[in-house]
Formats: sequence, structure tokens, C-alpha cells
Amino acid sequence: MLHAALAAGDRVTISPTGLAADSLGAARVGALMFGIARHHISQCVLVSDAQIRDAQRRLWQELQLVSEPGGAAAFAALLAGSYRPEKDERVGVVICGANTTMEAFAGLFA
Repeated sequence: MLHAALAAGDRVTISPTGLAADSLGAARVGALMFGIARHHISQCVLVSDAQIRDAQRRLWQELQLVSEPGGAAAFAALLAGSYRPEKDERVGVVICGANTTMEAFAGLFA
């Protein structure tokens, strides 16, 4: 929704879909957030469900972190090359796992 709003130059209403929709998929960005984003965010990238799943698996395999789909989206953007940091740019990624179940997470490895 933020990606669509920034592309349109105004707040828009969308129908969220996909793996991370439950945590990242609001239908419309709030007015306050859009104003802040429009002035301070230089880029907003999208990742696929497959890229999110890959990021979740990698977080577990390499760091033993359980992540929810929305919590792995930023890491997915880095892994997939959707976001490429500038030389010497410092990047921080917040990982969250509270919005998943062990059954859903285990399904990544079935």
C-alpha cells in the first residue's frame, strides 16, 4: 500500500494479498504516515512471497530465528537484490516473529 501510494503521489486504496498481507497489508496508508514517507523515504521495494519464504528459511538456518512473513520482508529485499545498499551504507533490519504459528513456520520446511 505504501509502494502504491508513493508511486501515485497520493494515498490510494488497495486490496492487500499475499503471504505478508496480515502484518503489512493495510488497505490504505494513514495520512500522517504518508506525509512522513513522502518526504523522508527515497525508495520502497516489493518482494514476492517466494522471496519472503526464502528469507524466513535462511533466518532459521543461519541464525535460528523464527520470523513471520512481514518480519522477514526487509531481509528478503536485501537477499533478493530488490534493495541494494550504497557503498558504505549501514543497513539495519528489524526481524519479528510474533505474528506466526509454529505450524505455519514448520510448513516452510515441508
